[in-house]
Amino acid sequence: MLAGRNPTLVYRRIDFDARVSGANPRELLAVCYEQLIGSLGSALLAQERRDNAMKSQALTRALSALTALQMGVSGDGPVADALLHMYTAARRAVLDGVLNFDPVVISQVRQDFIDIAESISRA
Repeated sequence: MLAGRNPTLVYRRIDFDARVSGANPRELLAVCYEQLIGSLGSALLAQERRDNAMKSQALTRALSALTALQMGVSGDGPVADALLHMYTAARRAVLDGVLNFDPVVISQVRQDFIDIAESISRA
């Protein structure tokens, strides 16, 4: 199944699967944020290198992370509403980046999630 694939990608997938299985909700949140931040960083690098295939893959991974984050919001109330609003806005920015990539917007979205991830890790 994994034969013939890029060894680095295979290792990343195995590492990701190991981290996700058995993770508690806070650890899953951290993994999703990590994936989102890393994917947006990869998209920015791909844009600099004019590598559209890499950029497309990175944006797809970012959208997957955002989908997981959106699906993980539970309950009602102001916190859930704020999270859903933030994830929806980020999703819109990433989707806009597919056709009209704006590095400033993608960098800002990435930095927002870096800031949030850092505050979660300190809590």
